[in-house]
Amino acid sequence: MKVAVLVFPGSNCDWDCVHAAEETLEGATVERVWHTTSDLTGYDLIIVPGGFSYGDYLRSGAIARFAPVMSAVAKAAEDGVFVLGICNGFQILTEAGLLPGALRRNAGLKFRCHYSNLRVTNNSTAFTSGYEANEVIDIPIAHGEGNYYCDDETLAQLKRNNQIVFTYESNPNGSIEDIAGIMNTSGNVLGMMPHPERAVSDLLGSKDGVRMFASIMKAWRERHATNVN
Repeated sequence: MKVAVLVFPGSNCDWDCVHAAEETLEGATVERVWHTTSDLTGYDLIIVPGGFSYGDYLRSGAIARFAPVMSAVAKAAEDGVFVLGICNGFQILTEAGLLPGALRRNAGLKFRCHYSNLRVTNNSTAFTSGYEANEVIDIPIAHGEGNYYCDDETLAQLKRNNQIVFTYESNPNGSIEDIAGIMNTSGNVLGMMPHPERAVSDLLGSKDGVRMFASIMKAWRERHATNVN
């Protein structure tokens, strides 16, 4: 497996993602990829990490979505490549139209940074097959604009297509329907506000993020085996 971790001016979780991927995706080659890159051919997983891309000026993710690399991400996603957007990465994916909805300022307008209990509402995905259905896991959050919002029609579609992957047990930001993470209709693009890359070791307080990366590796191996056969 070959993994790209995107880097924008202001990204601050790229090295965390590199470390987590190297520790959990056995045998994977992990590379940091600068935002000016226009070709992501050959990568099996693209991680859009957290941070404050372009200082979060205008709106979180609103400038980064125009970076050359995002056109390459869109093409890769269309081709079925796995894409994981974490925190600011989730914001960028919504701004780029790769995921529906938007992330607004937290209810109460406070930055929230702490561990958060998430419910795995859909474990039949490439990102969550290693979890039990409705399992509650402990994954940290760190955001000021994590309040997920969409209109009623989009929400109905998310529910109908089982695109809601994670929900908060105790909503920290005011997200509609307690939503913490969603995927696209094809199931290869996931965006989430919590940070699974910060939950890969007991030293960090939780290892519940390990199974997300293991799930991705399992899905990639199954796809690779199918393609070979």
